[in-house]
Amino acid sequence: MMDEESFNMSVRKFLKKLGITAQREIERAVLEGIANGQLKGDETLTAKARITLRGTTLDLEIDSEVALQ
Repeated sequence: MMDEESFNMSVRKFLKKLGITAQREIERAVLEGIANGQLKGDETLTAKARITLRGTTLDLEIDSEVALQ
């Protein structure tokens, strides 16, 4: 039997790690893009994330936008 509480905590831990890592990398990429002139700082950028769960049929893709201003 699956321990739902343990499962829930494990999913939350994964999502926290994902969120923190993704935010850090997005911020780094934007700052680098501004520094090297690739971005002006007023753009709205398209973002895409994909989550798969090995051993299951989960293949989730999320599209959104990140506004710099």
